[in-house]
Amino acid sequence: MKLRSDNPAPIDAEARRAVAPVICYPTDSFPAFDPGFYTEAKQSLQTVDTIIVPPREAETFTVPAGCFFRIISVEGTQVGDLNLWNASNHQEKFYSGKTRALHGTHVSTGDRLWSSLPYLRPMATITHDSLDWYGWDEYGGGVHDVIGTRCDPYTNALLSEEDYHHCCHSNLIRSYANHMQISTKEAEPFIHDVLNVFMCTGFTRDTHQYFMKASPARPGDYIEFFAEIDLLGALSACPGGDCSGSHSSDEAACFPLKVEILKPEAGAPKGWQPPPPSSYSGSHGMDQS
Repeated sequence: MKLRSDNPAPIDAEARRAVAPVICYPTDSFPAFDPGFYTEAKQSLQTVDTIIVPPREAETFTVPAGCFFRIISVEGTQVGDLNLWNASNHQEKFYSGKTRALHGTHVSTGDRLWSSLPYLRPMATITHDSLDWYGWDEYGGGVHDVIGTRCDPYTNALLSEEDYHHCCHSNLIRSYANHMQISTKEAEPFIHDVLNVFMCTGFTRDTHQYFMKASPARPGDYIEFFAEIDLLGALSACPGGDCSGSHSSDEAACFPLKVEILKPEAGAPKGWQPPPPSSYSGSHGMDQS
């Protein structure tokens, strides 16, 4: 947190601090987001599946490549934690850290959710965000972050010395284990850092600590994705509800979330092809199929 300094500043300290930053991963070479392309594809969408995620639990769902899926606030303000995998190869999973490095701490329309190494390709593209109006608030907070790792029982026990079994990590484990018909011990290594859907977060300006505040989502708000590859998803309805006070609690008001899977009646958008895995092979000879 850098709350103290044990060393005197050098005489050129201000000059060192004044060095201008550069973007680590400029994305100018990426294909530009074309909203018209997706709008045309959504002219005739058919809902093929609807999943209700109960409060303080998680559910899994599948999305074929070329289809859309929406996460919807339906009864009250509720934060959700999202995991994604390649439906046919669960070693390829959502890489929140690289997504953050490429697009920023919070994502919205036009941003892509990238997969883990060595695959590194878009898994999904965000095609609509009803909360895009929020932007950045006076505290530096924004919505839909790829900062937080997910609430988990290990950190909860470390901080409170209490066992709590409905942290998002635990919920995602149980849901994945049930879907795969494996034990929770076998399932746990597949659970990964999340997209915090509807969560309002940032870093404090003094200590740069991760903070949360009440989500601005209301019933009817939704975030929509286009599946670039066949996906298996898991969504947890966070036990913190709107995360205005706690993220691991049986006391917070919690509500269900809805997931809708939508298929274009005309099929996959014209001219679209699933993105291939990274073309980099290096000296490792890795099989990326």
